[in-house]
Amino acid sequence: MTHSSADDRSTITGRRRIAFAVHTDQDRISALPALIRSLVLTNPGVCEDFVVLHPGLPDASFDALRRLHPRVVARRADSRLDVLGLDGYDTVVVLSPAMVVLGDLGELLRMRHGVGAVPQVLRDGEGEEWRAVLPDGLLVVQRADVDDAVTALLAGIDGISGTDGTDDGTYGSTDGSTENAPDAALAGVLTPVDARYDFLTSRLYDDTPVPPHVAVLHFTGPFDAPGYGPASEARRRFEMSDEEFRAAYCALPGDRHPDLLAHCAPPLLEARPSLGLARTVADVYRRQNRHDEAVGVLAPVVADRLDAPRCHETLALSLMALSRYDEAEAHLLLAAASPDTAPRAFAQLARLAWLCGREEDAHAYARDGLEADPTDSGCHGWYVRTRPAGPEPRETAPAAEQLAHVALFAEGRENAGDKVLPEAVRMCFDTDTGPYRWYRQPVHRLVDEAALEQLNARRGVVVGGGGLFLPDTSPNGNSHWQWNVPDGLLARITAPLAVFAVGYNVFDGQLYRRGRFAESLRVLVERSAFFGLRNHGSIDRVRELLPAELRDRVRYQPCPTTVARHLDPGPAGRTERNDTVLVNCAYDRAGLRFGHDYGHFLAQMATALRNLRDRADVRYAAHMPADEKFVHDLRREHGLSLPVERLYDMSNDRIRELYGRSRLVIGMRGHAGMIPFGCGTPILSLVSHPKLAYFLSDIGRREWGLSVHDRELGPRLAERAGAVLDDHPAAVADVHRAQDFLWKTTRSNIDELRGTFGLA
Repeated sequence: MTHSSADDRSTITGRRRIAFAVHTDQDRISALPALIRSLVLTNPGVCEDFVVLHPGLPDASFDALRRLHPRVVARRADSRLDVLGLDGYDTVVVLSPAMVVLGDLGELLRMRHGVGAVPQVLRDGEGEEWRAVLPDGLLVVQRADVDDAVTALLAGIDGISGTDGTDDGTYGSTDGSTENAPDAALAGVLTPVDARYDFLTSRLYDDTPVPPHVAVLHFTGPFDAPGYGPASEARRRFEMSDEEFRAAYCALPGDRHPDLLAHCAPPLLEARPSLGLARTVADVYRRQNRHDEAVGVLAPVVADRLDAPRCHETLALSLMALSRYDEAEAHLLLAAASPDTAPRAFAQLARLAWLCGREEDAHAYARDGLEADPTDSGCHGWYVRTRPAGPEPRETAPAAEQLAHVALFAEGRENAGDKVLPEAVRMCFDTDTGPYRWYRQPVHRLVDEAALEQLNARRGVVVGGGGLFLPDTSPNGNSHWQWNVPDGLLARITAPLAVFAVGYNVFDGQLYRRGRFAESLRVLVERSAFFGLRNHGSIDRVRELLPAELRDRVRYQPCPTTVARHLDPGPAGRTERNDTVLVNCAYDRAGLRFGHDYGHFLAQMATALRNLRDRADVRYAAHMPADEKFVHDLRREHGLSLPVERLYDMSNDRIRELYGRSRLVIGMRGHAGMIPFGCGTPILSLVSHPKLAYFLSDIGRREWGLSVHDRELGPRLAERAGAVLDDHPAAVADVHRAQDFLWKTTRSNIDELRGTFGLA
């Protein structure tokens, strides 16, 4: 799977698109393999597009580069200056074929302003020194800061010979002048970059060692020039065969980018089969939701070996994701035989048994895991979840009078939004949201013949809400979204079926193999009496995957949490407010949310929150324990502490009451915006996922969203939050107005569905 398979909505979330770029010609293209190898081996966690600008070379000229890197992009260009207008990217790190990368380039990838360059100290043949920017020197281009005037100024950097340095380290200008000094017109354009990112070999004559802090070594003469032995040796380390390069990358410690691993490891596995490498490849495929390929790689080499418990564990997880549960259970039992992997294996065995409706087995597996490690949180969670239930508090209504609810039912210290949402869905249909009127079918549990019988016995089936169109929270091979239902059984549901307020929840840049999902989606739409998605962005994404004759069946049904004050006049309808601003952040799939900008985001948030603390009691609303990373990082990096409201430990009423009493909520999670909005509380959204922008677009309030990548996030957030606090009654009234359309739509849909389900 290539990067082009990623779901790219970066124009919606503002996610920065970053590329490395180099301009070459026929004479210099032979230097690029070493450059790419050096970049990959010294920055193993970085995999951005590598754009090769060229004057019209044959496409086959880039084959050697494509063997080294999965994201080589060849583009025709007349000159190096064309990087300033490189379409499709926000930040471009411009390198030269005369360079080799020796260290971490993270600082360059985090730059956000101007055009970065290293002002070099040069001297002419008479020893006179001046500062200048080399025409083939490193640049870090922020395209938002490049206009015609900047392009014209940068085009003037042509008076220095790029690779004609002499052995004594001198450079000659074409006219003997010093007009390239950056302290003139260019001073207002260029952002100075430390010299270690464009370190000239002319400074290393007489076999001077390369300083250890050098990150980019720039050759100012031939790569093997006499007198520059250490510099030549530094580059020679990256002159290797493709197989040697792949082996070197796969052997690196620490985090390696999954796209690079998926590119380098499979050919190496074919050449050098090994159990460890097979597990590495399978693990990468599994993280990319390529579970069938993971099984294909690992199953032949693992078999029933007893000396490979971690391989059995990895194989079992992919088999589970393909809904091959019997095979997965066998491999997990083999993994559980090892003390090192037993607790994790037993936790997965408990999950597997629960998915298949075997509650007693799930409880027994969790107990076995706790015996192996009494502190294992996974086993403890499943042990508690699968304890035999006590007697029902009252009898339930006859099955024919109940509605079935297929949803993610969060329990324990799980996402607070996932606890509030299912109840909000049920509140749309009945004031009694408990087990008397509702039959619960957990969305992740396998729909088998017995489950099908239970669903068909009800007067109707409601699926939703939430972002159930997502491949990876609990992957299954039956549907490739969160409802674990085979097409054949889905087609045999005879009770009226309503898909209600479901969302297409794929992140920017997330890989999604849509073939199986699209087929399951087609069956689902055909079978549904009502198919309502929670925002128009999801409607557009889903319609793209459906045949033309089914697209009009997809309708708009807002998330019911956004109209909570109409559904519940209690906690959600309170008007008394505390002088409190609540903040929420999310950390699941942090790489997709923040990219290289997390440090920038944290600093900008610190700026905004210091401003807001002068005006309100700023507190942190954690929807789940992992959300508290923000509080720890903010205190460690910026010395700013926030009191924490742990919503994951609260009841639904308490969550709505907390949000309803606040003056403003600044949230990154979808339900950290939708729940307070539904309670009538003004919101500002920190957009790191398309769904937040989709919701704000639906209510006509895009200005309430700020991208986590916004270069001026801190001042803008402080300004918009201040405006809400300055005229709070007007802000609340604006929320109510924006809510009107959502409530009218929901009420109309519910009236229709009550007729469909035969409700009084």
